Amino acid sequence: MPPVQITVQIFGVKNSQATRAAERFFKERRAQIHFIDLKQRPMAAGEIKRFMEKFGGLAGLIGKEGKAYVDAGLAYLRVSDTDLLARIEREPALLRLPLVRNGQKLSVGNDPDGWKALLA
Repeated sequence: MPPVQITVQIFGVKNSQATRAAERFFKERRAQIHFIDLKQRPMAAGEIKRFMEKFGGLAGLIGKEGKAYVDAGLAYLRVSDTDLLARIEREPALLRLPLVRNGQKLSVGNDPDGWKALLA
């Protein structure tokens, strides 16, 4: 019986080093990749909610050390989750990219150990 083909969804942007690293990681392991470019198509609300539940809310998905976060002035502003979600739709680089999913298994950011767990 042939091995089962693993398919992962990668939510990211093409100019993100971490997103490219995830693509390379999964290609090297012959996983099938379904890439969603967040600049072309924002994540569905249900998809974001799934990641929020796993990683401690919206704060767990935001890249606080990233240039987009600093440029948006979010280090100094208090914004509601609703406003933050709207900002993420306009500027996906606010997220800790990439967001990777294989079924119910999820990973956020440049996380090779998490990616290995997605393949297990």
